[in-house]
Amino acid sequence: MVLGAVAYDPKVVTIWDGFKAHFEAQGLPFDYVLFHNYERQVQALFDGYIDVAWHSPLAWVQQVESAAALGRSCRAVVMRDTDCDLRSAIVVRTDGPDRLRALRGGKVGVGAADSPQATLLPLLHLADEGIEPGRDVAVVRHDVLLGKHGDHVGGERDAARALLRGEVDAACMIEGNLLAFASDGTLPAGSVRVLSRTAPYDHCNFTVLDGKNTEAFEHILLAMRWDDPAVRRLMDLEGLREWRPGRTTGYAALTRAWERFR
Repeated sequence: MVLGAVAYDPKVVTIWDGFKAHFEAQGLPFDYVLFHNYERQVQALFDGYIDVAWHSPLAWVQQVESAAALGRSCRAVVMRDTDCDLRSAIVVRTDGPDRLRALRGGKVGVGAADSPQATLLPLLHLADEGIEPGRDVAVVRHDVLLGKHGDHVGGERDAARALLRGEVDAACMIEGNLLAFASDGTLPAGSVRVLSRTAPYDHCNFTVLDGKNTEAFEHILLAMRWDDPAVRRLMDLEGLREWRPGRTTGYAALTRAWERFR
């Protein structure tokens, strides 16, 4: 089995080298290919160059849309526990607006244009609340590493810093990065507060096409236990405590955002 993953950070090599060794120890011949961007990975799955893709949520939406146009089908086979029921926050300075409608006429800082968590979903949330991006508020993008779909958090960090400097009135980021920025000093304690949050959504999944048989792959992943010292390091590197069967119910909002904002 050949897996595709996007190289958003040097640690990706360490992660998939470790998983390769684990899969092969369990009897599954395995290799992986790294891509510079998700669009190339989506195409590689269509071309049969890889068997399974470790997709961002936007790559899943793109794969599904393109597959439907080609008369093909997609399946999300496995995802992390930490991919489920996430939220993004619209953050303001502590002395900033106290309600969303007070952002009208102001500026909202977002991540990269293709970031589900820091751009597409927060902008959809604003639109659903009657605040049209680009009309009612100016959108200030921070396009760090386009093609990585926001996996690289640089765009979110830049938006957070722009907020502190007063260059934008609000900044958008996933809740996990809001906590990380508080911890690493990007957002000092007491400097910001959450103005609003998106509805829950899901993040990454392993995607296959056309009923591809991945039973052995799925079995090995779902059998991994965080309390097993032999695999805990791998699970920690990939940021999870448990692998779960894939689901697609958490991508509806992103599908709407992709159709609306492209």
